[in-house]
Amino acid sequence: MMVIAAIFGLLAVLIGAFGAHGLKQRLTPELMTTYQTAVQYHFYHTFALLAVGVLLHVGIDNSAMRVSGYAFIAGIIIFSGSLYVLAITDLRWLGAITPIGGAAFIVGWAAMFLGVIRS
Repeated sequence: MMVIAAIFGLLAVLIGAFGAHGLKQRLTPELMTTYQTAVQYHFYHTFALLAVGVLLHVGIDNSAMRVSGYAFIAGIIIFSGSLYVLAITDLRWLGAITPIGGAAFIVGWAAMFLGVIRS
């Protein structure tokens, strides 16, 4: 989980910089806001994934904690990924996919809670 968090952190910085420097003049203000939201949630949940990795490493290793990590991974890919593509392509139907990623984030936080409680 920590390796994946490191990769996702690297990607968040690269994708954020690309948006700030490469897309700012090309996107409408609304789509730039969408892109920035994707980057913010990407970062927040990369840190959450890193926390899961640390908790697993220190011995809080149970099924709920592992589910938490996988849910954060899915959430980043689905939530942030769909918003990145929506912002760049303006394909509005992708907005229908985004809440699935949001639900994965909720599952991730709930599973993290259960994982800590069960330890």
